[in-house]
Amino acid sequence: MLIKPNIVAAALLFAGAAGIAMAQTAKAPELSPPWQHGENNDQASRGFEFTVPDADNLADFHGNPDHPALSLYVGGNYFFAMAPLVKAFEAKYPEYKGRLYWETIPPGLLVKQMKAGGTVTVGNMTWTVKPDVYLAGLKAVKKQIDTGLLQAPAVPYATNTLTIMVAAGNPMQIAGLSDLSKPSLKLAMPNPEFEGIARQIEASLEKAGGKALETQVYETKVGQGSTELTHIHHRQTPLWIMQGRADAGVTWQSEAVFQEQAGHPITHVDIPASQNTTAIYAGAIVKGTSHAKAAQRWLDFIRSEQGLAIFERYGFKPYDASQRGS
Repeated sequence: MLIKPNIVAAALLFAGAAGIAMAQTAKAPELSPPWQHGENNDQASRGFEFTVPDADNLADFHGNPDHPALSLYVGGNYFFAMAPLVKAFEAKYPEYKGRLYWETIPPGLLVKQMKAGGTVTVGNMTWTVKPDVYLAGLKAVKKQIDTGLLQAPAVPYATNTLTIMVAAGNPMQIAGLSDLSKPSLKLAMPNPEFEGIARQIEASLEKAGGKALETQVYETKVGQGSTELTHIHHRQTPLWIMQGRADAGVTWQSEAVFQEQAGHPITHVDIPASQNTTAIYAGAIVKGTSHAKAAQRWLDFIRSEQGLAIFERYGFKPYDASQRGS
């Protein structure tokens, strides 16, 4: 049987396109969140699994919202540390195994959810889980104690510093914060409206280049379109860099360390101590919680030797009362 050349060509074209599509599909889980291959969910029985990267993906909501024994609202800065933390916590307290629920969105957005009674909507899905513990920067935690959402005391446990996240190999040859002023450089920067890290970044930009540098990065370049503000920088900044949408972004050092450990095409540029800003992480029990015992156990655990050892895997440092930070 003779096969016409145009049919062969069409078949080869189709096969080539199918191969590209399969390659892209195969790569998608590596580049698109979630990045931990299901580890950030302690449910023993997950039922029907349905995750489609870039289409249906709830990367920052973990566990089962149906009557958890402990609910944690965690600033997204260490979403990657939660899986080993939860695993170790459940080993210490087996009665909580598979019964934790946690969210890892920016602290300001978590406060909005608390004020909405714990109700959140993502896409077409709405659910309600009130928190037992709120974990964010020390100043943010103290602020919510003052507003009455949390009860004292604020419990500090770890610290972190800033870095410049860039593509592997640093193709734009970024050497420091002052380079971020270049109009040609595409930046992904946390939104000051609800991402607490933005305050520390602004302080570091001023240390490196005065108010002029901070204004250039956060105002002039935003107006020009060469700085794009994120809604959830711990997901968007690395993803945009890997997609080529951004050349760089200032993040916490631990976030860059995680991306490197995950094998993603990401690296970082150190910021000298004289220009850097230290964050102090803290937590507090939510006022009126019905899980006060579990909440206190979590706060005790994350500042224990075992909990802090997990944080240190990603570059965090244990909190020292003599340290100054924000």
